[in-house]
Amino acid sequence: MLQDVTTFQPRLKVFNKKQAMAIHDAALKILETTGFRMEHEGVLEMLLDNGCSMDKDNRITMPEALVENAVLSAPKKFDIYDQTGNLAMPLEGENFFFGTGSDTIFTIDLETGERRRPVLADTGNFARLVDALPNMDFSMSMGNPEDVDIEQIYVRVFEEMVRNSNKPICFIADSGKDIKQIYDIACAVVGGEKELRKKPFLFNYSEAISPLHYPENVMEKLVFCAQKEIPICLPSGCNAGGGGPVTLAGAMAQGIAENLVGLVIHQLANKGAPFLFAPNVSVLDMKHTVVSYGCTEWSLTQAAFADMRDELYQIPIWSFAGSTDSKVIDAQAGAEGMLSIITALLSRCNVIHDVGYIESGHTSSLEMLTMADEMVAMAKFFAEGIPVNEQTLALDVIDRVSKSAENAIFLSDPHTFAHFRTAHLMPELMNRSRFESWEKEGKTDLFTRCNEKAKSLLSSHEVKKTSRAKEAVTAL
Repeated sequence: MLQDVTTFQPRLKVFNKKQAMAIHDAALKILETTGFRMEHEGVLEMLLDNGCSMDKDNRITMPEALVENAVLSAPKKFDIYDQTGNLAMPLEGENFFFGTGSDTIFTIDLETGERRRPVLADTGNFARLVDALPNMDFSMSMGNPEDVDIEQIYVRVFEEMVRNSNKPICFIADSGKDIKQIYDIACAVVGGEKELRKKPFLFNYSEAISPLHYPENVMEKLVFCAQKEIPICLPSGCNAGGGGPVTLAGAMAQGIAENLVGLVIHQLANKGAPFLFAPNVSVLDMKHTVVSYGCTEWSLTQAAFADMRDELYQIPIWSFAGSTDSKVIDAQAGAEGMLSIITALLSRCNVIHDVGYIESGHTSSLEMLTMADEMVAMAKFFAEGIPVNEQTLALDVIDRVSKSAENAIFLSDPHTFAHFRTAHLMPELMNRSRFESWEKEGKTDLFTRCNEKAKSLLSSHEVKKTSRAKEAVTAL
C-alpha cells in the first residue's frame, strides 16, 4: 500500500540570509548613528536608563545589544481569540489570517453605488460581513464615521465592531485616554481583565511618523498595550520616496529600524508582552503622489520581510493584501487585489490587513471585500499544494473506469462523488457557466454578483454572542 506523501506547499522567497542580514545590519547602523526623536518623557527616560544616548540635538541613538535583547524576549508565538473565547488566530510560524483595514474617509454605498463619507452604521456592516465571510479572520473599522464626535470615533467604532461580529478585532486609538475606554469595554465583553489577558480578542494598530519620529500619544498606546499584554503592531510609515528613501532596500532598512525602536520600548515596558513585527514599505507614486495600495513593490517588500522573519526574528509579522488603487471594482481591482493576496499568502505573512480597500486606501468597499474573500479562497487552495497518496493517485479508479466501457468517463464514478468537493475549488462568484446559462440568469458581471452577495449576507447573517457579551453590548 502506498504511504501518504507529505504535501509540499508552494512558498515564495525573495531574500536569502545574506540579504536579510544586510538589511538588518543597515537598520542597526541607522539606530546607532542617525538615531530618532522621542517626544514621550517617560519613554525617553527609560531608554536613557537602559543604554541609549541623546545628543545635543535631542536625537536618541540605540546600541545593538538593546535590540538583540528585545528580539530575544519578544514572544515567537501568541494566540488571539474570538469574543466567545475560542482560539481564532494562533500566531506562529507560517499561519496566516486575513482582515479588513481602518480609517478610510469615504465608502461606497451598497445601495446607490455613491462614494460618500462613512457613518457609524457602515462600520457595523463591514464587521457583520467579515463575521459572515469564511475567509476573513478579523475586523477593523473600515472608516472614520462623520456622525460621531471626533474625540470618540475610535471608541464608538470599537463598540460597533463588538456588536456586529464575534471575530477578533484590530482596533485603533488616539491616545492613552481612549485606549483605556476601549480596554474597559473589552474587559466587560469577556467578563474581566483576568479573562481578557488570558484570551485576548483584540489587538492594536498604531503608527509612528517616518522618518524616525515617535510622538507622545503613540508611545502612550505602545506602553499601555505592553503593560496590559494587548498584542500590538507599530507599522512604519516608510513609503519609498515619501517617508523613506526611494530605493526599496533603503526604505526597508529604515522601516526595520523604526520597528525595532518600537519593539525595544515595548519589551522594556513589559518583557515578553506580545508584539507583531510590522515594517511596512509601499511606494509613493511619483506621477500622482499617492501611496500605492496596488503596487508590486509593496507585495515584494513584505515577502522579503517574511524572509527576514524566518532568518532573523521569528516574531509574527503584519502585512497587507486585497487592496487596489482603482476607484471602482474593475479588472484593475481584481488584478491588484489578487497579486497582493497570493504573494502575502505564498510568503506566509501572518496578519494580513486592508482587505476591501479601493482608491489607494481612501475608500472602503463591501463589494471589494466580498470579491477578495473568494480570491483568498483561491489563493489558499493553491498554497495547500497537491496531496499525493493512494486515494488521490486513484490507480484503481483509472483501471476500473478505463476497462468499463469504450467511451467511459469518470464523472459518474463513486470516487468522483466522494472527492470532488475537496479535490477541486468550487467558486461562487467567479462565473464558469455556459454562455446560455449566464445569459438566462441576467448576464451579471462580477461587481453585481459581489453586490448581491454582500446584501444577502448582511440581511441574513446572525452573529453568535455569549449572554455575557450580549449584556455588555446592550449596556454600551
